[in-house]
Amino acid sequence: MSNTLDGKTVLITGATAGLGRATATQLAQRGAHVTICGRDPGKSARIAAEIRAQTANENVDHLTADLSSLAEARRLASEFSDRHKKLDVLINNVGGIWAERHTTVDGLERTFALNHLAPFVLTNLLLDTMKAAPSARIVNLSSQSYSWGRIDFEDLQAERTYSGMRAYRQSKLANVLFTYELSRRLEGTDVTANVLNPGGVHTDFYSGQDLPPTIRFEALFRALMQSPDAGARASVYLAASPDVANTTGQYFVKRTRKSSNKVSNSRELAGRLWQVSADLAGIDE
Repeated sequence: MSNTLDGKTVLITGATAGLGRATATQLAQRGAHVTICGRDPGKSARIAAEIRAQTANENVDHLTADLSSLAEARRLASEFSDRHKKLDVLINNVGGIWAERHTTVDGLERTFALNHLAPFVLTNLLLDTMKAAPSARIVNLSSQSYSWGRIDFEDLQAERTYSGMRAYRQSKLANVLFTYELSRRLEGTDVTANVLNPGGVHTDFYSGQDLPPTIRFEALFRALMQSPDAGARASVYLAASPDVANTTGQYFVKRTRKSSNKVSNSRELAGRLWQVSADLAGIDE
């Protein structure tokens, strides 16, 4: 494999298992300086060491953060920027789903906080570091679930009524809206932003105890899903391929550009979500 990412710095969240780990491994194989992020310091250090051994790439390190916390997301951005003068590729891979409603240390609904606000905060705080790179890429992970989602501004934190699938679908739609708005705000820079639906991937996502019935049903078909290694190829494609070097503000299913639905293309909705997210996260416009 050609080392097409020699000299490139990469940060990937949710990278200690499944799709994230496979993506980090493939990027390290291409010669990138990869920083993985996970919640558990011991596990993060162990996975980084295993990727170094597997790829013969010594430039694989780790940072730890519970990205459901706004303060932790801020700390991660600060620590990365202290270590690196530039960031070539940011892959917002972290995500989760829960049958029961949980709140974060900030009092936010966990699905919205982890799946949407974490990428929103981390990306915004790392933009200067990305603009320092000759050209930089942001890859946000979504899923087909976005197409059934809606942004409920009247009950964004699901305080009135909670459904695990509804919260997840809302967060995945938010990923698409955020990416499109971000790409518009990055016009005139050398930073691109695209959103990816990697397709069904057989990972630990389907192994939790607190899963909605829909996800438990999908888990019955895990044997038919693609492996993490296969699923990671789409993330690597968007991170590394010259074919998409100047592509931004696009929705991809695996490695194919697709049109997303009408709701996700609403500039008014994207702008409102951005403002609400910035207010919740304390991000200056």
